[in-house]
Amino acid sequence: MSFPAPRPGLVIRYSFLWSHEQDAGASEASKDRPCAIVVAAVASKTGEVRTIVAPITHRPPDEPLDSIEIPAAVCSRLGLDSDRHWLRLDELNRFVWPGFDLRPIPGKAGQYAYGMLPPGLFEDLRQAILARQQARRVRLQSRDA
Repeated sequence: MSFPAPRPGLVIRYSFLWSHEQDAGASEASKDRPCAIVVAAVASKTGEVRTIVAPITHRPPDEPLDSIEIPAAVCSRLGLDSDRHWLRLDELNRFVWPGFDLRPIPGKAGQYAYGMLPPGLFEDLRQAILARQQARRVRLQSRDA
């Protein structure tokens, strides 16, 4: 099994744990979904790659500032379905790469990545997450056991 190299902007299949699931006592996510890698940083002492991902969902945001809609052309290029998709800015998961929760894309055995977000969309994601962090509107769940 070969995992892709983690890098910011890469969209992977991941078992994302929402904060409401964790608050209810769950340690495992209820659903696998596409997620965009926001951070992939090598720890100097251990050499581990510490990764942070933002989930992609079909659910429109309750608060518009908490999500960015992904353009249909980008969804198509990534191989996502034709429904609307949003990148969530207020919910993130952190784990050491590759972790236990990477999943193969359905119907594509051994493939864990959909592709890269366009640089402009990734920068919008990065800046919007920073703004949400400054507003103290980000929940970060650690997925390392």
